[in-house]
Amino acid sequence: MIAILLAVVLLVVGGIHFYLWKRLVKDTTSARRARAVGSVAAVVLALVIPATLALSRALPHSQQALVAWPGYLWLALMFYLLVTLALLEIPRLAIRLWQRRRAVAAPVDPDSSEKPDFDPSRRLVLGRSLAATAGVLSASAVGIGVYQAMGAPNLKRVPIRLAKLPASMNGFRIAVVSDIHLGPLLGRAHTERIVRMINGVDADLVAIVGDLVDGSVAELGPAAEPLQDLRGKHGAFFVTGNHEYFSGFQEWVDEVNSLGVRVLRNERVDVLGLDLAGVNDLSGESIGDGPDFAKALDGRDANRPVVLLAHQPIQAHDAARHGVDLQLSGHTHGGQMVPFNLLVGLQQPIVAGLGTVDGTQVYVTRGAGFWGPPVRFGAPPDISIVELHGA
Repeated sequence: MIAILLAVVLLVVGGIHFYLWKRLVKDTTSARRARAVGSVAAVVLALVIPATLALSRALPHSQQALVAWPGYLWLALMFYLLVTLALLEIPRLAIRLWQRRRAVAAPVDPDSSEKPDFDPSRRLVLGRSLAATAGVLSASAVGIGVYQAMGAPNLKRVPIRLAKLPASMNGFRIAVVSDIHLGPLLGRAHTERIVRMINGVDADLVAIVGDLVDGSVAELGPAAEPLQDLRGKHGAFFVTGNHEYFSGFQEWVDEVNSLGVRVLRNERVDVLGLDLAGVNDLSGESIGDGPDFAKALDGRDANRPVVLLAHQPIQAHDAARHGVDLQLSGHTHGGQMVPFNLLVGLQQPIVAGLGTVDGTQVYVTRGAGFWGPPVRFGAPPDISIVELHGA
C-alpha cells in the first residue's frame, strides 16, 4: 500500500514538474547550457517534495525543521506556479491566435524559410514574459502567506443566537481555537502566544476543537505545556482531531488532561444550565475510538441548549439528528491556501464562519496554525470569541 501511494505521489509530482519545466525552462531558454541547468533543477526540486514528506517524520524532532522549511516552501511555491501558469494559458492562447492572424494577413517573404507565426524570438519573449508574471505572482502569494501563517492569529468576535439560552447566560463567551498544529515548524512560543491571546479576552470558557499536534508527547510535550496556563471562568475543554490519531491519541488525551484541559470523549458536562458536549473525531473510527453521538447526547433535557465540540464540520449531520443547537468545529483551515478552499468545500459543508447544516448552527474557525507549508494565503489564522445571546 505504501509503495502504491509513493508511486502515485511521484507520478503526480513528476507530471507537475514536467509542466513547470516546459513553461519555465523550455519556453524561456534557447541556450543549451541554460536549458540543461534548468532541467537538472526541475528534477532536483521534484525529488525534494517526496523527500520532505518522508524525512519530516523520520528524522529526530530537533532536525525536522531543517528539512521541513525548504521542502514545504517549495511545495507552496510549486502549487502557486502551477495555478498561475495554468491561468496564464488563456492569455497565452489569445496572444498566439492574435499572432497567427497577423501572420496570415502579413505579406510573405519568399526568401524566408519560417512563417512569422513561428518566429522563435516571439515565442521566447512570450514565454519569458508569462514565466516572469507567474514567478512574481507566486512568490508574492507565498511571501504574504508565510507572513500570515507565522504571525499572530486574528481575534474574531462572533455573536450567535441560541433560542434556548438561559437569560442568565446572555453574553456568555467561548474562546474557540483549533488546528494549533504543534510540530516541526510551530513550537512552544506558538502555544504561549495563543494562551496569552485567549487569557487576554477573559473568556467564560475555552474550547480547543482538535488537531493540537503533529507528533508524539515525547517530541511535543514541552511545546504543549503552556496550555496549563489557559484561563476560562468555567474551564478549558478539548476534543480530538484527526491528527491526534496520527500522533498517539491516548498519550495526548492523558497529557492534555494532565495540563488541566478536560478532554471530552463522547460525553457532556453542565455549564450554568447549558449542555456542553464533545465527540471524538471521525478518524478514530478505524481503531474503535470514533464519535458516539448517542453516548454524548442521549437522555438530556431537550429544553436545555446544547453546544457540541466536534473537530470536523461534516459531523454536523449527526449532530443535527441529536438536536444540537450549535456545533463548534475547525479542521478546514479555511482552505489555508486559496483556491484550496474550493476543494475543501467539496468535502465539508462549511469551510469557515457561521452556517447551518440540517437546521443546526455550525461555526467553523480557520484555526491558529497550519499543516504542511508554513503558508496561509487568503485564509489567515484566527482565534474566535463566540458570544452567545438569547433569541
